[in-house]
Amino acid sequence: MKTRIGILGSGVVAQVLGSGFLKHGYEVMMGTRDTSKLSEWQKSGGGLVGSFSEAAAFGAIVVLAVKGTTAAAALSMAGAENLTGKVVIDTTNPIADLPPVNGVLQYFSRLDSSQMEQLQGEFPSARFVKAFNSVGNAFMINPDFNGIKPSMFICGNDADAKSQVAAILDQFGWETEDMGAVEAARAIEPLCMLWCIPGFLRNEWMHAFKVLKK
Repeated sequence: MKTRIGILGSGVVAQVLGSGFLKHGYEVMMGTRDTSKLSEWQKSGGGLVGSFSEAAAFGAIVVLAVKGTTAAAALSMAGAENLTGKVVIDTTNPIADLPPVNGVLQYFSRLDSSQMEQLQGEFPSARFVKAFNSVGNAFMINPDFNGIKPSMFICGNDADAKSQVAAILDQFGWETEDMGAVEAARAIEPLCMLWCIPGFLRNEWMHAFKVLKK
């Protein structure tokens, strides 16, 4: 039986990941407050569309793919009961509704408290894993960097949840770098800032991070 994926969100990141999961043989339901936003995606991909709570209930794994400012609200609409015991892949970043400063995004979180820590605290029965937050959507699914696998940084408190996410990342063409428990999101979330700087300053968006090891 194919693993069911419930995706919370209807923006570009949500649609790209939804199409990626479909490409790799998963069953997908997209959760949204406005189903019309996903009409074209549904026509082209064959996935299902429902409410946030329907998508969360549908998925054996849930993907949180909304703006950081609406992440907690999206999870509340999904329903804590539909997230209990499930892996929740957190792709979000705490980007404030403010313009970049010299190419640097402004965040509403603090250095000593990441957004994912706050979400894990609000929804303790879910098994959060941070992933897909440190690269643009064009490279999320099987990126081609001349045969070199880029690095995806993940973290979370549950080892089995991280193992499941690592298996997905391997399918999607990534090398997983496990940074440990949820507190590591304090370092992983700001990688989005770093990734975006060349884009904002020089319109350069064709890159990803890579950890080199001896």
